[in-house]
Amino acid sequence: MTSAADRYARAGVNLAVADSLKVKIGELVESTRGPQVLSNRGGFGGLFDVAALPEKNPVLVASTDGVGTKLKLAVAVGRYRGVGHDIVNHCVNDILVCGARPLFFLDYLGFGRLDPVVAPEVVAGIAEACRVAGCALLGGETAEMPGVYSEGDFDLVGTIVGVVARESILDGRRVRPGQTLLGLPSSGLHTNGYSLARRIVAEAGLSLDEPIAGDARPLAEILLAPHRSYLGELRPLLQEHRVCALAHITGGGFEGNVSRVLPSGVGVDIDAASWTPPPIFALLARLGGVSQAEMHRVFNMGVGMVVIVEESEAARCLAALPGSRVIGHTNADGGVRVRF
Repeated sequence: MTSAADRYARAGVNLAVADSLKVKIGELVESTRGPQVLSNRGGFGGLFDVAALPEKNPVLVASTDGVGTKLKLAVAVGRYRGVGHDIVNHCVNDILVCGARPLFFLDYLGFGRLDPVVAPEVVAGIAEACRVAGCALLGGETAEMPGVYSEGDFDLVGTIVGVVARESILDGRRVRPGQTLLGLPSSGLHTNGYSLARRIVAEAGLSLDEPIAGDARPLAEILLAPHRSYLGELRPLLQEHRVCALAHITGGGFEGNVSRVLPSGVGVDIDAASWTPPPIFALLARLGGVSQAEMHRVFNMGVGMVVIVEESEAARCLAALPGSRVIGHTNADGGVRVRF
């Protein structure tokens, strides 16, 4: 007689593989946890003690995001750990712009068929990034859903919760005309624009194993460079209240993201000639016939975070942020203008 487990496996869900993965993943999760985590791994929910938080008048900040079609590239070349860093660092940056530090993270991994190699590699990357960020991997979900995801493909989504003192919240209220915009370099495309980038690469017939002009790394390594976290660099400046606002440059580029932290009546003027984007961006623009205006809407163009500071603080902040440079200023004109 066929068991229920056998019938389930023939339908596409293998409980034995899932149970084995829980053990491997559980060990990775445990490596990120500190005394504030009160729940045991494998429970229905994660418990985190906020009573001992050092922030005065603490406010919780939450964000959810996904890695997107960068996953297709990871699958194509069989490199998975970096996308774990991608999802954590992207989420860390999203709450960092509110002035928050991360407390805990939860992940969702959805497969057409659970892969006993891929899943632990992804979670290992998540755990590594969580440890660097001082963030507990509190829990998550690994789902096997044949018919929803194609076999060989997977989805990766993360949710982060952080904390900021109420008086330290960055919400744009300190932004005014006459301030300075600093740009922090990205590590590459981060996690945005991959649908366009992958199409350009495929149509041009580029080899993922070969370097490109101006960059000695293989193209796959360039495109899969993990999303950079800015927490370590910016945290000291936030604690000293030297930052007026932050904008994480993701989908929508400068116009779509810097505008989110500007109060009414305040605009910014960004000089795109003030930095040189990494060679991958010029290659994509040339091969894809993509205008500079569209490139700056789709990609970060080598600037992953914009820091708005008082002009009097600019020199000090530049010295504290390696690789940063002045890329523009705030004005009273309103809107976001990028000059090419």
